[in-house]
Amino acid sequence: MNFLSKTLFAGMTLFAIINVANAGVVVGGTRVIYDGNKKEASVAVNNPDTTPYLIQSWIDTQNKGSDAGKIPFIITPPLYRLEGGQKNVERIVLTGALPQNQESLYWLNIKAIPSAKRSDNSLQIAIKTRIKLIYRPTALTDVSLDKEAENLTWRKSGDQIQVTNPGNYVMSFGEILVNGSRIENATYVLPNSTASFPLPSHNSGGSVTFKIINDYGGVGDTHRKNI
Repeated sequence: MNFLSKTLFAGMTLFAIINVANAGVVVGGTRVIYDGNKKEASVAVNNPDTTPYLIQSWIDTQNKGSDAGKIPFIITPPLYRLEGGQKNVERIVLTGALPQNQESLYWLNIKAIPSAKRSDNSLQIAIKTRIKLIYRPTALTDVSLDKEAENLTWRKSGDQIQVTNPGNYVMSFGEILVNGSRIENATYVLPNSTASFPLPSHNSGGSVTFKIINDYGGVGDTHRKNI
């Protein structure tokens, strides 16, 4: 086998392994909303594949390791083997104090590592899923995120667009368009905070169109504001 053939074969093998790993483990949702009225929250992890996976789960902040010792949640089980065709439910329990007048944002990480025989020399790729974990206090459980979205204020600042959230909910964006041009990597704005996103080149502002992602991961109504 010549060098080119070996390279192509290696690339195809790696691509196949990555595809298998992606297809192997499915996390039941794009976010977890922890209802302050409940004792715990949960997320399902499903393995429709025939390959067993080692599942490792943990919770951190946007800054990851910087506040690792202050995470007010525990997740159980944090480490387990998930057989092919099986499903497990991970439970999240609040163990510390969080603000009761606004939502708090953390991140749930689930890493899936495919098992391999000792005689198998193929490269095994671990796939990590990272989704939002939003704690919603008891006083805020009756919510319409699309209604809250109308209170967001927008302004152009240099080569960025700024959005201010005067409310008490984490507002995640499905999309943001400025004069019809899409803002890349438009993520979210925290409660009582301001977030900034780079404007597309040569965009002078004028109007902004945006959509909010709801509790179930779906995209809500279209909202329009002038800037």
